[in-house]
Amino acid sequence: MQTKYIFVTGGVTSSLGKGIFSASLGRLLSDRGLDVTIQKFDPYINVDPGTMNPYEHGEVYVTNDGAETDLDLGHYERFLDQPTSQANNVTTGRVYMEVISKEREGAYLGKTVQVVPHIIDEIKHWMLKLGETEDYDVVITEIGGTVGDIEGQPYLEAIRQLRNELGPRNTMIAHLTLIPYLRAAGELKTKPTQHSVKELLAHGLQPDTIVCRSERSITAEVRRKISLFCNVEEEAVIQMLDAESIYEVPLLLRDEGIGELVVDRFYPERGDDGRCSDTPDLSNWIGFLKRLKNPEETIPIALVGKYVEHQDAYKSITESFILAGVPDEVQVKVKYVPSEALSPDNVESQLGDVAGILVAPGFGDRGVEGKILAAQHAREQDVPFFGICLGLQCAIIEFARHVCGWDGAHSTEFDEETAYPVIDLMEEQKEISDKGGTMRLGQYDCRLQEDSHAHGVYGAERVQERHRHRYEVNNVLRYKLLEEGMCFSGVNPDTDLVEIMELPDKRWFLGVQFHPEYRTTVGNPHPLFRSFVRACTSYAHEEGLATSPQPPERKAVPLASVDM
Repeated sequence: MQTKYIFVTGGVTSSLGKGIFSASLGRLLSDRGLDVTIQKFDPYINVDPGTMNPYEHGEVYVTNDGAETDLDLGHYERFLDQPTSQANNVTTGRVYMEVISKEREGAYLGKTVQVVPHIIDEIKHWMLKLGETEDYDVVITEIGGTVGDIEGQPYLEAIRQLRNELGPRNTMIAHLTLIPYLRAAGELKTKPTQHSVKELLAHGLQPDTIVCRSERSITAEVRRKISLFCNVEEEAVIQMLDAESIYEVPLLLRDEGIGELVVDRFYPERGDDGRCSDTPDLSNWIGFLKRLKNPEETIPIALVGKYVEHQDAYKSITESFILAGVPDEVQVKVKYVPSEALSPDNVESQLGDVAGILVAPGFGDRGVEGKILAAQHAREQDVPFFGICLGLQCAIIEFARHVCGWDGAHSTEFDEETAYPVIDLMEEQKEISDKGGTMRLGQYDCRLQEDSHAHGVYGAERVQERHRHRYEVNNVLRYKLLEEGMCFSGVNPDTDLVEIMELPDKRWFLGVQFHPEYRTTVGNPHPLFRSFVRACTSYAHEEGLATSPQPPERKAVPLASVDM
């Protein structure tokens, strides 16, 4: 059967929530029995976001096959509980790199290489690639940026051509736009939406549905006005209001009828082959959401990092905290602690009131001493500790300095002359000068020590986890760390590189070289996060740090019915 394609565009302003809309729509369709995947096209010239500062673009999300991607792929995986790949995130830089490489190889047979047709054809190739695997019934394609951006024009042209080639019954355009509320006038204004749709029409694209982002419910009159001036049916004008949690959005969209709109178009005779059910089975999602919205207690956990001022810099970690607490009806209150500001004088005031400490990943030496200090505080005060990537490395540096007595022990990333390089560059990395896509990326095996804490948490002898780093624990100096009580409970079976370290004499002290946050999904939190939150909860009870659930920090529309 022909794969169906939904193209999601945005207008008026960025940050409207195209990623959350795409993930939520994908969930509504997958819960009808359809095989769905979501891809993101980013118009920037970077080949991928791997070399970007998190302040520029939020976190970098890594797939199993080693793609450094936009953080929206994290939303896609968490909502759909399905892995993504290199083909799920494509940038303008990658498109041009592919076309130029083909030109250098003579693939265009001497033709003049142009935006039309060559760049557009390359974009179309990637838009169709996932659908051509025959693994998916529906491919949702989110276009980054807003309509009217000069860098986004080739993507709109590619959609226009594909719409003609595939036909209207196999394609659909959902356009997200802002409906601002002018408090002084007391009115919702549709003019920005009208102009946005007009811009889309100028590119030959008529939206099939308009998704209205607003802080207030849109009235029937507003729907009629948008329908009239934007040439869509009234029932295709969908509101997507602010919610207390992004995980409410699938139900809010369900009540708006977006699922019916899609399947009526794509599968008008559904049911004959059992491929697509009439209604989504959201029972598991509703059960998850009820536990999420009705926690029994709140516990504070510190996230120590250098980018804590940016809300998206540690998106997968913060979402993993939320999802890990849900099964036990625990609400995690994240305390963001800038590592650069931590010092011996304030470490107690900053970290003395939390039930656990997570030291976050990162690159560069800014704030590293603060992360090392946080690991020291956790070890000495026996506070549950979780170190991820650089967080593991900082814990090992701290242990080497203060337990092994190796004064000045460090990573060669920050001190090339250290006498005790407990963290060092991987041998195969030493001759590499390019920064993009050259790290240890993607999924690797980890063999677990049978009697270790990690083995007990996973309940398995071997697991696979995703990586994004250049530096490793120095195996030459591992012996001394072992002698002093550190346990390397997870190693790569092929290279013997350290994957997991733990301190068995502590209540919960564990560091990982990989990124477990990338594997957390709704209803299936990563076992390490689940175990860590449980340890923090137990510690909070002992220290009197658990409190009553906190109300949402911002106003949102009440959730529509959570009944079946």
